[in-house]
Amino acid sequence: MEYDWTTFTKKILIHTDREKLYSMAATRQGMESWFLRSCTYHRPDGSLIPPDERVAAGMLYRFLWYGYDDTVYENGTILQTDDNDLFEFTFNGNGQTDMKVRIIFTGMEKGTLVSLTQYNIPVDEVSKAHWHLGCMEGWTFYLANMKSVAEGGIDLRNKDEKIKGVINS
Repeated sequence: MEYDWTTFTKKILIHTDREKLYSMAATRQGMESWFLRSCTYHRPDGSLIPPDERVAAGMLYRFLWYGYDDTVYENGTILQTDDNDLFEFTFNGNGQTDMKVRIIFTGMEKGTLVSLTQYNIPVDEVSKAHWHLGCMEGWTFYLANMKSVAEGGIDLRNKDEKIKGVINS
């Protein structure tokens, strides 16, 4: 069987409800609680979305991470939203690729299954290392951090700008 470098999926069971987890992706306030140093969501006309308001398909974003200065960012578009079930966005190196990320939230008997798929990953050697392996490692950490924040309120991210190259920033 040949390995598929164009996609990967990571799943995690989180012991909380779908609505809470969905808001952790679909609001600025939520994204900054587990994933980003700064998240800006705005409408196509440039008007900002309030920190606790959910975004909708067609809205735009700007992401910045701990451990990186403001020259490392991602601008993109929200592609799909479906109440508390689906959140999909471009994640393509600011237009360098056609990659996308889809997050599906499935209610379970004891919590919510969060399934994140990054797909349309290019298959050249640099993309395999950076976009496939690098992003897979990053998403594995960030999904674990989402669980930690949602279940216990503990943020595992390194926020010390002097410490570089660690898995938790």
